[in-house]
Amino acid sequence: MMRRDRLLLAATLTAIFSADLYFVLLPKLRSVGLGSGDLCPCGSDNFTLPRHGGLATPQLSNWTLYGTTSELADDGGSKLERLFSHPLYNIEIPVLGSEERLLQAEQPMEYYRKKVAHWERHMHLRNEAAALSNITVTEHGVTFDPEASWLKFHSGISSYALYSRNDPAIPKLLKDMHRMSVISADYTQDEKALKGACDCTQVVKPSGHHLKLALKMQDFGKAMFKPMRQQRDEETPEDFFYFVDLQRHNAEIAAFHLDRILDFRRVPPVAGRLVNVSGEVLLVTQNEHLRAVFFTSPANNTCFFAKCLYVCKTEYAVCGGPDLLEGSLSAYLPSLSMAPRISISNPWTRSYTFSGREEWEVNPFYCDTVKQQYPYNSGNRLLNIIDMSIFDFLTSNMDRHHYEIFTKFGDDGFLLHLDNARGFGKHSQDEMSILAPLSQCCMIKRSTLVRLQLLARPEFRLSDVMRESLKGDSLQPVLTEPHLSALDRRLQKVLRAVQRCVRRLGEEYVITKDFVKSTGTPQINTEMRKDR
Repeated sequence: MMRRDRLLLAATLTAIFSADLYFVLLPKLRSVGLGSGDLCPCGSDNFTLPRHGGLATPQLSNWTLYGTTSELADDGGSKLERLFSHPLYNIEIPVLGSEERLLQAEQPMEYYRKKVAHWERHMHLRNEAAALSNITVTEHGVTFDPEASWLKFHSGISSYALYSRNDPAIPKLLKDMHRMSVISADYTQDEKALKGACDCTQVVKPSGHHLKLALKMQDFGKAMFKPMRQQRDEETPEDFFYFVDLQRHNAEIAAFHLDRILDFRRVPPVAGRLVNVSGEVLLVTQNEHLRAVFFTSPANNTCFFAKCLYVCKTEYAVCGGPDLLEGSLSAYLPSLSMAPRISISNPWTRSYTFSGREEWEVNPFYCDTVKQQYPYNSGNRLLNIIDMSIFDFLTSNMDRHHYEIFTKFGDDGFLLHLDNARGFGKHSQDEMSILAPLSQCCMIKRSTLVRLQLLARPEFRLSDVMRESLKGDSLQPVLTEPHLSALDRRLQKVLRAVQRCVRRLGEEYVITKDFVKSTGTPQINTEMRKDR
């Protein structure tokens, strides 16, 4: 009996030692090896590039979380300029052929001419009808500009991103959306599709109650207007589900700037603007249904509410003060007739019910199933999903139920990061479930990782470059300081998640190489951060 007890004790101790060795000692030894490098993985001296093309392979030998190291001396210069002059932000893409460009050279211009001709015919018939009825109509001057910024933006979309890093059309487009005269206002296409008939029993309401409008500028550029619904310092109430949260105009603006700083460039340009809801919406719209939802409040402010029947009440309205109303203007993408897109359900979509849970929320090995399914079983699609989850985690956007891609670029095309208005709702809480694609799949692009590491360094701190970038918007401050601080905190959590994966599975499995060579002389476009 004594001998059997000794054998049992020995077996138990052996099992405990083996588990300790595998789960504690080996990860520590591996982390020591990873942390043995003396060079920063993001510094320009450590960014090794081949002389004759091929893949760049910046070393990832130092896994220090840079936000916890000592601050470097600040010379008072622009952190944003230094960031965009870094080699990581000057990665050269191959020469674009017709297959890499979304539109052929003449497509946008031909579309532009047809739209202008249609508008002129329509206005001519409208003026004739008004004259016969002895009604005075307001003339809205339009311009045909072959150099229009929205036209340049559409022409510059490639299989790599919505715009190039130094595209001069983007700062000009932001200025135009902020300043240019509005000649027409209407409901967006998805709201028109509802025809006012909304199912009040749905937990997730159709987009028609979100109060968004399509505004057309005098050069025929179009932008989606989302009005202010919440003050900057207000947080989403704790009892709100993510699918009934308000849409925030400042979240759309901040998401564009963050997307650009992360070098994804998958969010269409967004600018803040004070819109005169009387002169730039009510007086220019030709939609009688839109006119019908305008009213004057007891405080003598001009207000309007959404088309959907269950919110066709004045208490759901937004109001100017008395006419001016803050909002975000997001540049429209090319027409679906020219550049078809498809909407695909996110594998990590949420249940959108009060009590239900999706498989990924209860199965830690869910990613193994996703990896076996098309189109996630090859190419970059899964890595792009993980990029999107990191972006959403930083903004705290839990509402990514679908994503869109351009059909022309096929399975490896980048994902469009659209509809970001439900981000930046809570600065005091970090929703770790948004990172499920990263934590479950344990994969990340090398380019994404090294830029995140760079933005965690004091001289390029994410909150600082975001603050500087957002100063260029007319509605500054776009984000409050607690939201900016939350970006730094969440960035550290992303890096820790990657670090845990590397310790468990090794760098070769977790980090995917995806670089091409750097340009010789960095070019910096600083116009975006200037006052528009």
